[in-house]
Amino acid sequence: MKNTTPKPSASIALALALALALAGTGQSQAQACLDKREIQEAVSSGQILSLDAVLAGGGVDPDTEILNVQVCDEGGSLVYVIGVLSPDGQAQTLTLSAQ
Repeated sequence: MKNTTPKPSASIALALALALALAGTGQSQAQACLDKREIQEAVSSGQILSLDAVLAGGGVDPDTEILNVQVCDEGGSLVYVIGVLSPDGQAQTLTLSAQ
């Protein structure tokens, strides 16, 4: 009987690669990004749109898997920086206006 070790799926491998790529760029954005509580307060107060509204307005496929989300100041405007994995397995980072 063969002893086989399960292999990670392509989705997990891509998600890990994306997370590692974002980790390198995240440090420069970390000071200008909101934490989770601040994001919730900004959505509740109407300062920024909800993630669902931004994704729908940006024409993002509803089957796209969200890997991570940040709201950051980019040149005086708040933007969502969203790591996604598309249904076809393509990982990418989207930057969409939060307002």
